[in-house]
Amino acid sequence: MNDQGKDPQQGRRAPEASGVDLARQALAAAREQARARGNAASARKGRQPGLRSGARADGRDPMPLMAALDRLRTEHGWEMPMAVAGVMERWPEIVGPEIAAHCEPQRYENRELVVRCDSSAWAAQLKLLAPQLVARLNSDLGQGTVRLIKVQGPGGRPKGYGPWRAPGSTGPGDTYG
Repeated sequence: MNDQGKDPQQGRRAPEASGVDLARQALAAAREQARARGNAASARKGRQPGLRSGARADGRDPMPLMAALDRLRTEHGWEMPMAVAGVMERWPEIVGPEIAAHCEPQRYENRELVVRCDSSAWAAQLKLLAPQLVARLNSDLGQGTVRLIKVQGPGGRPKGYGPWRAPGSTGPGDTYG
């Protein structure tokens, strides 16, 4: 077109677009922009354009509770703590009812299992059985899970308050407060 708005080949003016035609052009342009934005958004999410949930399984589908718990455990690296907690619950099965009646696991830290016994005789007995227990625990949990069993004897009685003891004192050397 030239400056006067005439078509040089035919010598006449091009028809001007009416309001309805302008609205249709604006709507078509807006739809095209929305389609382009939608394709860009779905590409960011890793989906194909227009893909919706269907008959095939994907990551958004519901799953059984145990499968969800197993997935959560592996994603967060909780296998070892949960296995050790299971061993602490099965302690009587692992060591036998007689030992379990007198010795109980306290905690598991740095591949060491701490066990407290109710008498020094049972503590000495468990120290002799410790290598066999480590082997049995490692066969259940996986090699290298338990490196050492620390055996603790009975703890002393809690100190009671008598007529000559001040509340909060720590012992006979604590006389001046």
